Amino acid sequence: MRNLVTGATGLVGMHIMIDLLKKDETVRATFTKNSKIDDVKKLFEFYQIENLFEKIEWVEMNLTDTTQVYDAVKDIDHVYHSAAIVSFNKKDRDKIKNINITGTSNIVNACLNEKIKKLGFISSVAAIGRKINGENIYSEKNKWSASKANSFYAISKYKAENEVWRGVQEGLNAVITNPGIILGPSNWNRSSTTIFKQIYKGLSHYPPGINGFVDVRDVSRSIIELVNSKINAERFIVVGDNISYEKVFKTIAEKFNVRGPQKLVSEKLLEIVWKIEAIRCFLLRKSPKITKETAKTSSQKNYYSNEKIKTDLKYQFNTIEESIENSVKFLLKFN
Repeated sequence: MRNLVTGATGLVGMHIMIDLLKKDETVRATFTKNSKIDDVKKLFEFYQIENLFEKIEWVEMNLTDTTQVYDAVKDIDHVYHSAAIVSFNKKDRDKIKNINITGTSNIVNACLNEKIKKLGFISSVAAIGRKINGENIYSEKNKWSASKANSFYAISKYKAENEVWRGVQEGLNAVITNPGIILGPSNWNRSSTTIFKQIYKGLSHYPPGINGFVDVRDVSRSIIELVNSKINAERFIVVGDNISYEKVFKTIAEKFNVRGPQKLVSEKLLEIVWKIEAIRCFLLRKSPKITKETAKTSSQKNYYSNEKIKTDLKYQFNTIEESIENSVKFLLKFN
C-alpha cells in the first residue's frame, strides 16, 4: 500500500511510519519548516531500524495550503492524518483553528478528489466533550455537549471530526480514533512527553484527577488495523487504562529512579497556580506550563471505555507501566 502520514515528525506520526515501514509498505511523510526530522532519526535508532529511515519519502506540506495538500495525497491509497496543534494556550487559537479544523477539511477534500481507499484520522478523547462536574464515564455513544469545560483544543478536534463525517457523507471511507493522554518516546520538550522531563527534574506535587492514558504504540497499531479492516464510518476510543495522575507520576519517577511527587495539590491551589502562571508568562512573554484548561482537566475524574475496540478488533493494549518504561529508556539515552 502507498501511505501518506501527516504530522510525521510528531509522537504519533513517527510511530505510524515505523509500523508501516516494518510491514514493507511505502510511506510518504509530511513535514513543515519547523519540523525536527532529527527526532525521527533518534527514534529509528532507538528501535534499531535505522535502515528503514531511508525509505521515507519526505514532502513539505502546510495543511492550510490546498495545493500542497492535494499534491501530497496524489497516488496514495491510505491517508493517516495525525497532524494537529495540541495547545491550551489562548495565543495559539488561530493556529489551532487553521491546522486542526481547516487543515482537516483540506485533507478530506483532497482524499475525496483523489479517491483514496481510506482515511484514518487521529482525533482525541477531548472531542467527546466534557461535563462540568462529577465523575464522568465516556464511551463512543456519548454525544458532544457544549460545555464551559470544553477547551478550545477540544472544540477544534470535535469540529475536525465533523469534517471527516462530512467526507463520509460524500463517499469517503474513513475511521476515527480517540486516544487518551498518549505516552511514548519522543523529545521531552514536546507535547505530553514534557511531564517526563518535569518529573525527572523534580516534581513535588501531583494533581487529584484520573484520566485515560495510552501507549503511543497502541495509537499507531490500532489506527493501522482499523484502516486495513472492513470497518468504515466509525470511531473508537483508544485508551489503555484509566489511572490516577498520582500513579502515573510516581511510576515515571520510579522508572527514572528519582524521587517522585509526594504531595497532593488541591483543585483550589491549582486554580491559584494557573492564574499566577498566566500573569508571569504575560509579563515575560512566555508560554505557560499550566493553563486554566490543564488545571481543570487534571482535577477531574474521567473514565473512558475501550470495550468497543477490544471487542471489534480483539485488541489488547500494552500496560501503562510498559509504556512508561519504553519512554524512559528512550529519554535516558537521547535527552
